[in-house]
Amino acid sequence: MPPLAPAKPCPICGKPAEEQFKPFCSSRCRDVDLNRWFSGVYSVPVAEDEDEDGDAAIKSETKSEDHE
Repeated sequence: MPPLAPAKPCPICGKPAEEQFKPFCSSRCRDVDLNRWFSGVYSVPVAEDEDEDGDAAIKSETKSEDHE
């Protein structure tokens, strides 16, 4: 049987992770991480969609409003 992967440290404070709170070491660190997501510290980058013409979707919406 291969050896288990070494335990990763808590991503917030670096202490060893506890099974109950994985990947964190405590409920405090888990809550700190959740607060960072809620407050916008962490974000997922988003690419702007393009329409069929290759123009940005926002630009095409503006163009269609100009023609109405």
